[in-house]
Formats: sequence, structure tokens, C-alpha cells
Amino acid sequence: MTDLVALEQDLRTAVARRIERGQRRRRRLSVIAVAAVITTGLCAAAVASGIAGDLGLDPTKWEVLGGGSVDNGRGAYVHAQRKEDGSNSTFMVEHDAGLAPYRAFLLHEQTLAAAQASSPVPVRREQGELCTADELTRAESVALATLRSTFALGADADATKATVDDAVAAAFAGAPCKGLEYAGEQARLVYAGVMPVSRLMPGSA
Repeated sequence: MTDLVALEQDLRTAVARRIERGQRRRRRLSVIAVAAVITTGLCAAAVASGIAGDLGLDPTKWEVLGGGSVDNGRGAYVHAQRKEDGSNSTFMVEHDAGLAPYRAFLLHEQTLAAAQASSPVPVRREQGELCTADELTRAESVALATLRSTFALGADADATKATVDDAVAAAFAGAPCKGLEYAGEQARLVYAGVMPVSRLMPGSA
């Protein structure tokens, strides 16, 4: 548990740093099992492409298993294994500065889909079709309303995750779409003051 907490702290710090620079976003996929090895060729390709370096992974702590990119390199991902305990994680980066909010969402989902398809271990996937612009706006609105009614402005994004995710899932019960977790995260980061409100869908705030 201590290792997981430390990992989440490292990732949260990295995400904040990338967003503040207005250049990148990094995320870790939910891994539900630990296994497998990817070929050395794929590992070498990921290192040669510079993806691992772009994500700032510490080579003394992580072994890169593989990775790839989408949209001419605008989105990229790396599968890596923690050397200390052998746990697997997938890291993503999206160069979405200047993109309209929904276009940034589509880039994220494209990168996520590619990362999931090549993951060396099983990962949890959201249900339903890709959220439309209206659905994404609604999900962000629900998330923001939940935050405002439950937490003080500036509340830590990690501390509000479970409450926001539950509220958004309940609002879309029976008709979920892929992107609800993204919407909740966007709202939490804005509410925490880590990300500007301009990154949200128009009309959600």
C-alpha cells in the first residue's frame, strides 16, 4: 500500500507540473493484474522514440516494456514495470495545448485506446460508446456541482475523486459512455486550481 501511495503521489506531482507548463498531460491506467513481458524490440523502439524521456520516467525505478504514439506523436504512451516490486503501469502524455476541449478529449481517448490495446496486463475499460460533446459537458457539469456542494474550493483532486466518480456514474446510470472518468478528472483538476477553467467543455462551468 505504501508503494502505491508513493506512486500516486509521484504521478500527481508530474501531472500538475506538465499541466502548469500548458504542454502535456500524464496519466496511469488502472492495472488489475501483473504479468507478461513485451519483446525487446518493442522496448527498444519506445526508448529510441524518446517517449520514456518525455514522460520523465526514472530509469533507476522503471523498466520500459514498450510503448507507442498516435496522431503523429501528439499522444504517446509507455508501458513500464516498477523495478522495486515488479508492478506494471502505463503512462500517457498528450500534447494538447491549443486544442479545443472536445478535441483534447478525443486525443486522450485515442491515446488511451492504443495504450489499452497493447497493454502487457489486463486493464479496466469504461463501458458504452464514446461520449458526445453534449454528454461530456453534462458529465463535467455534474462533477462540478458535486464538488461545489461537497468540498471547499481548491480541494485536492485525489481526495475528491471517489465522490465525483460516484456522482457522475449515478447521473449516467443505465446509459454510460466512455469519457466519464475523464470528465470527472477535468473538473477535479480545475476545482483544485491545477488546471484553468478554459480546459473544460463550454457551458459545463
